[in-house]
Amino acid sequence: MIQKVPSKSANRTGLITALDVGTTKVACFIARPLENGAAEVIGVGHQVSKGIKNGNIVDMVAVEDSIRTTVEAAEQMAGENVRDVVLCVSGGVPKSKLISFDVAISGHEISDVDLKRALDPTWLYSQQVDDRQIIHTVPVAYSIDGNPGVKDPRGMYGEKLGVNMHVITASAGALRNITACVNRCHLDVESQVVAPYAAGLACLVEDEKELGVISIDMGGGTPDISVFFDGEVVYTDSVPLGGNHVTNDIARGLSTPVAYAERMKTLYGSAVPSPSDDQEVIKVPLVGEEDDGENQISRSMLVGIIRPRIEEIYELVREKLEPTGFEKAGARRVVLTGGASQLTGVRELAAEMMDKQVRLGRPNYVKGLAESVNGPAFSAPAGLIQVILKQRAAAAMTSSRSLEVPSGKFGRIGQWIRENI
Repeated sequence: MIQKVPSKSANRTGLITALDVGTTKVACFIARPLENGAAEVIGVGHQVSKGIKNGNIVDMVAVEDSIRTTVEAAEQMAGENVRDVVLCVSGGVPKSKLISFDVAISGHEISDVDLKRALDPTWLYSQQVDDRQIIHTVPVAYSIDGNPGVKDPRGMYGEKLGVNMHVITASAGALRNITACVNRCHLDVESQVVAPYAAGLACLVEDEKELGVISIDMGGGTPDISVFFDGEVVYTDSVPLGGNHVTNDIARGLSTPVAYAERMKTLYGSAVPSPSDDQEVIKVPLVGEEDDGENQISRSMLVGIIRPRIEEIYELVREKLEPTGFEKAGARRVVLTGGASQLTGVRELAAEMMDKQVRLGRPNYVKGLAESVNGPAFSAPAGLIQVILKQRAAAAMTSSRSLEVPSGKFGRIGQWIRENI
C-alpha cells in the first residue's frame, strides 16, 4: 500500500511522471499508460545531480535547479506539461519492519471493505515516532483463523483475518526537504516510493520475485537492497558506500581530478584483475598541474584501488542481510542494477563474495526507452511507473467490485452494515 494524495491532474491526463533525484543524476520519465497494462515513455529528461551527497540534500537551491531543468526537458520531449510527479526516495535512511496482526471478521464473507480495514491499521501511524514517516505498508501474506498461505482472502469465510505487513519508513526531515524542492518547482508529489522497491519492480521477472531474489541497486551514493519473496518485497535497506566513493578513491590515490577519475573508472576500471593489466599503461593528469603534468600507471594499479572498495560494499550488504535471515532465504539469485553495476567485473565479484547466481538487471516493463536510457542506471524511474500502474489496476478492480450491488432488500442492508459498522 502506497501513501498517496489523489491528483486531479493525473486523473485528467492519465500520464505518469516519474522523478528520480539521486546522488549522481536526476532523471524524469513521462509515460502514457497503454491498454494492455503496460506504459510507453514519451518524454525523458536527465542530467548530472547537484546539491546531493550520499543521498542527502546539502544544497536545496542546486537540487531545485536540477529538478526544474530535468522535468522541463522531459516535458519538451513529450509535448506535455505536468503538475504531479511520483517521487523516488533514495535517501532518508529507509528502515524495514515486518509486523503481524489480526482483524476480527465475525464469520461473514471477507469483502473489499474488510480488506481495506485490515490494510489500513490506524494504530501503526499513531505509534510512529516524529522523526520517521511511513512510506509503504505492503501486505506480504494473509492467514484465516491461523491458516497461513492465503494469497487473496476476498470471498472466503472466517473469524479472524491475519495480515503480515511490511512497513517501510524513512527520515521525516529528509522527506520534507526533497518534497520542498519539488514543490518549489511548481510540482506536486503524487506518491513517494523508496528506491530499492522501485528498482526491483523494474528489473525482476515474476519467477524471481516468487522464488526469492536479492536486488542490489548500486547507485552513486547509497546502494539500495531489496528482497522479494512470494511475489512481494519483504525487506529493504541501504549501505552508505556507492560508486562515487570508488571515484573519490581513484582521485585521491592517483592525485588526479575527480572528473578524470570518473572517466578512468568508466573506460579502464575493473573489479577483477586480468593477466594483461601490468602491461597496459594509462596516462593520468595530476591535480593542479599544467597540460604537461601527468603520470603513467599500469592498469593493475587502478584495479587495485577499485576492487577493495567494491569488496567493502558487498561486505556491508552481507552484514545488513545476515541478521535478518534473508541472505539465505533470498534463494540463490542476486540481481544487480544501478549505474555502478555496469563497472567491469562487478557481477563476477558479487558472485564470488555472495556465493549466488548474479545477473545484471535493466528495465523490462516500459516501452519507448532509447538505448541510452534503457540501462541499469535508469531502473528506479522505470520502476516508479510500474508502481503507479499496479496501483491504478488495483483501484480499478476495487471500483468494479463496488459496482456489484447485492440483490434484494436484505442484501443491500447487509452491505450497508458491513461498510458502516
